[in-house]
Order: sequence, then C-alpha cells, then structure tokens
Amino acid sequence: MPSLVVHYAFVGLLAATLLGAAFDKRSLLLSILVVTFPDVDAFIGLYWQAGHRAATTNLVIPAVLALLIGVDLYVREESYIKNRWGAYGVRVSWFCVVVYVAGHVLLDLITGGANLFWPLYDQFYQLSGHLELSTQRGIVQTFVELPEPTSEGATGGGSSAGGGSTTQAMGNSSEVQMSTGVDPNPGQSEPENVDRVFPIARSGWELVVLVVGTLATTARLVIGHDLPEE
Repeated sequence: MPSLVVHYAFVGLLAATLLGAAFDKRSLLLSILVVTFPDVDAFIGLYWQAGHRAATTNLVIPAVLALLIGVDLYVREESYIKNRWGAYGVRVSWFCVVVYVAGHVLLDLITGGANLFWPLYDQFYQLSGHLELSTQRGIVQTFVELPEPTSEGATGGGSSAGGGSTTQAMGNSSEVQMSTGVDPNPGQSEPENVDRVFPIARSGWELVVLVVGTLATTARLVIGHDLPEE
C-alpha cells in the first residue's frame, strides 16, 4: 500500500499538470491536506473496526463533496466559492475531488484494497489484472470478468481469455483490518517492542512515482509554466 509520500508525489504530479494557472503553493498545500485526510482512518481503527481504508478511504466522501460543490456553483443564486475565490476557487475545488479519488482512494484500491462504498455498503475490494493487445486473441483484459459467447452464439459464463478476473471482494470491515504503522496488529494485543513500520516505497513503481512526482512538482514551483522572454 502506498506511503503518504507516494500519495504526495502523485498528487504533486497531478497538480503540476492539471491545475494550470491555479497551481501555486496554496493550492498545492490544500491538495496535500486533502490527500492526507483519508489516512485519518488509521487512527479511527484504534477504536472502531471500520478503520483503515474504510471510514475515510471510500468514494462516498468525495461524492458528497462533489455534490456540495455542484450545488454551490450551479444551483445557488450566488456561489460562495465564486464570490470568494473566483475561477481559481472553482478549479481548485474540483481538483480536490480528483485528488481524493485518484490521489488516494484509487491508489489504495490497487495496492491492498479499499472499502469503496462504506458506510452504504460494507465490502473491501482490490483491483488487479492486466490489459493487453494480442495478435491471436485481440484485446485481453482481466480487470472485469465478462461472459464469453458459446459456440452456438449464445452467451455463457466463464472467465476471460486472459485467465479470468483478478478483481475481488475481500470481505467486510469485521473481516478485514489493514495493518498500519499506527496499529501494526489490528484487533490484537501488541507486544511492548512491536515493530512499527512506516513505508516510503515498497515497489519499483512507487519509487518511480515518488521521484518523478517530486521532481515535477519542484520544477513547476521553481520554473512555473510561462516561457522565458527572449
């Protein structure tokens, strides 16, 4: 599961490429705060079984946030966001929703799983698989299991040609508790000398995201996006 610094680097990369003229230290700091918030459930898990990757790492919270932003911008006669921050506030507000979903929830979904629809539906999911183009089998994907046509042309069940779906339901919050540095052994008593591990990068792709995202964010802060005058 990605460390917070990997989340930060990925969000910095998104901010440097998507925010455009709204990219500055203030919007970057807000993005970092937003992408940090889902990990609050690591502390909630100390007192409640619906803890890490459930209580705040879900799609329900950003959906509510998007609804509130939409009502303010497009339903109310006078938008608080537009009146207070103008076009800058509109862009940053929607970007915060993107940050919550793509910068944290989806990254967790592909690296260990997340309780996507908690509290509306209590089930952890993990997304894994592959997508490829084969000269013999055409487009092959194993993220979602699709029914295959039978020899008579009817539709039958079964796994895809690439080996079946590897996306899986993992269990509800009473069955799945995620280990964290805050709570290494959730639901169990801890020895006095328990090893608390706070990861930085646990795979090659995480290290690449960490390095590239950090460099891109730094470069954007230092260089900006305007061409130098000749």
